[in-house]
Amino acid sequence: MMQLPLTVGSLLERAEKFFPKKQVVSRTLSGIHHLTYKEIGQRTRRLASSLEKLGVKKGDRVGTLAWNHHRHLEIYFAAPGIGAVLHTINLRLSPEHITYIINHAEDKMLFVDEDILPLIERVKDSLKTVKAYIIMTDQDKLPRTSLQPAYSYERLLESGDPKHPFIQNIDENDPAGMCYTSATTGNPKGVVYSHRGIVLHSFALGLADTTAISEKDTCMAVVPMFHVNAWGMPFAATWFGSKQVLPGPMFTPKHLAEFIQEEKVSVTAGVPTIWLGLLNELERGSYDTSSLRAILCGGSAAPTAMIQAFEQKYKIPFLHAYGMTETTPLATISTLKSYQKDLDEAEVITIRSKQGLIVPGLEMKVIAGDNEVKWDGKEMGELLIRGPWIANEYYKDERTKESFKDGWLYTGDVATVDEEGNVKLVDRTKDLVKSGGEWISSVDLENALMAHEAVFESSVVGVPHPQWQERPIACVVLKDSYKGKVNKQELLDFIAPQFAKWWLPDEIIFMDDIPKTSVGKFLKRELRSRLKNYYIEA
Repeated sequence: MMQLPLTVGSLLERAEKFFPKKQVVSRTLSGIHHLTYKEIGQRTRRLASSLEKLGVKKGDRVGTLAWNHHRHLEIYFAAPGIGAVLHTINLRLSPEHITYIINHAEDKMLFVDEDILPLIERVKDSLKTVKAYIIMTDQDKLPRTSLQPAYSYERLLESGDPKHPFIQNIDENDPAGMCYTSATTGNPKGVVYSHRGIVLHSFALGLADTTAISEKDTCMAVVPMFHVNAWGMPFAATWFGSKQVLPGPMFTPKHLAEFIQEEKVSVTAGVPTIWLGLLNELERGSYDTSSLRAILCGGSAAPTAMIQAFEQKYKIPFLHAYGMTETTPLATISTLKSYQKDLDEAEVITIRSKQGLIVPGLEMKVIAGDNEVKWDGKEMGELLIRGPWIANEYYKDERTKESFKDGWLYTGDVATVDEEGNVKLVDRTKDLVKSGGEWISSVDLENALMAHEAVFESSVVGVPHPQWQERPIACVVLKDSYKGKVNKQELLDFIAPQFAKWWLPDEIIFMDDIPKTSVGKFLKRELRSRLKNYYIEA
């Protein structure tokens, strides 16, 4: 067989050649922009040309602090296109973690959105390797900034070559991108993605039994482009010639609903908190969502009641998926097998609420101690994954030995596997509640609580207990229309039939808001810290 390398640059080249008229709809601070893949290609090549003139060489890390918009998409291809490494930085992390990430990756250049400038200006004196800053703005003039030297993104494009070729002498195993985990403990950990891994992952997103992204789709990546490359959607959608909608900075559920209606979005991706917000917006307003053939949801377990609402009330297929920064990220996805189409609605929702089958090309096993668990949907163990788009180490980090062993990624996620091979996440190893020597799944309790019509969000954590080691406490946010009208006993009575008595939370604490991580997951570390003395003080 011919030994042709799989490269990120080739993904855009195909879009330029075969889909030059297809559009990218991009929302920025000043409004909505419509560009074709022909224009995106020319702008990307101009940028690649300018980066080389600025001294960016093969292997140099190019950092981005940017929202989901066309300029960020262009950097996705310009940096790997010249052999550099695209480093998308989570701008929602603390200034300390952002500083650590930039220094640890040794970023040579930073692309910064105009509204992110104050954040970087605050830490610029601590950045050790950055040689230049490129400011992305819709303004004609460069915004005032203390960053030096600073260049205007659009001015750089004006001086670039629209026919600049992508580098050809790339080994497909060379690095093309990198991301850092959001760090629940310690410093973030870096993961490097190869050209080969990104291309193979893009293939996986086009499979009929995963997300089936194709030319006829309109894809809206709501998950940030700084979070595991927006789950790979920008790469795959560009390669397949899909129309793309990039919702930009500080979007609201209303923005998303309007994009779905006006741009006829067919596939969209984001974390559960995004879809809870959209569901509330759909219940308040009147929107045409008939174009949507799939909502891809990952990042944390989605509430069963939310899946049911999208599937049954709005007739929108809900694809529950699982992945990590370390898995590029798509690893499993919940889809019905052909002989399951005639199951009743309750059985369908049960399947949809699981994380599903391992994606073709990957392998998995769930182990308890030294043994694999039974595929009975009951035995719990840690999920292990391996495959061609799974990382095999952290970037220059001694914590590699904790997570990568014997050719497997030890995910730290506790799961069960049913008779059909569907993975169901029970919890993170650190989030399981151990009470009286027995395990309690915080995820199962959260899903049960969020099935109540009054509950908007729920997070359950284990709190130290003098007798039982830990006991579960639930933190609940009620929907606005139910605040003050529902008490804890009503919620406990609602979930009681589903669990053994000792599983039930000792307390339900009503909150105005549950703290979240930079990528929209519940920040359980913060809740545990707040509640660590609950039983001592009681």
